[in-house]
Amino acid sequence: VANAANPIRKVVTMLQAMQSKVSQEGAKEANLYKKFMCYCTSSGSDLASSIEAADAKVELLGSDIKKSEEQKAQVDAALKQAQEDRSAAKNTMTEATAIREKEAAAFAAEKAEYGANIDAMTKAVAALEKGMAGAFLQTGSADALRKLAKAGSSPLADDDREQLMAFLEGKQDSGYAPSSGQITGILKQMGDE
Repeated sequence: VANAANPIRKVVTMLQAMQSKVSQEGAKEANLYKKFMCYCTSSGSDLASSIEAADAKVELLGSDIKKSEEQKAQVDAALKQAQEDRSAAKNTMTEATAIREKEAAAFAAEKAEYGANIDAMTKAVAALEKGMAGAFLQTGSADALRKLAKAGSSPLADDDREQLMAFLEGKQDSGYAPSSGQITGILKQMGDE
């Protein structure tokens, strides 16, 4: 039995192998622990400074946010005011345009009336100068002159108006011809004014 392997020897060999393995793992763990402690020591200060910088930024960013919110509020208020002003300006322009259109229509009507009156006076003067007063009194131009003289808006003196109305209504004698020069003068004066 001397040649046979001793069973205790196997257990001892196995325990020695385990001891060697545990020693190697312990050395490895000790080395990793040193590195970890070095990392914690060196990065701890870096983390602390990073945290301090972030805290400082928080304060700055907080004030920047407040400033930005105030500026936004001011811009919003200015925008609202500008929109109100724009709306008011549009309303004013619409009202002014309507007024100008009414004024333009009134002016066009007045211009047409004045043009018709001037045309009637021109025809009356031409008819009187040609000695055709009777024929003229039967035209539409004579009616226009009657309306103008009756309106009172013409700058005629009362006696001139009466003479013109008498002429236009045909209330003159056959011997009225000498007065036609005076009527012509009245009509020319009205046309000039």
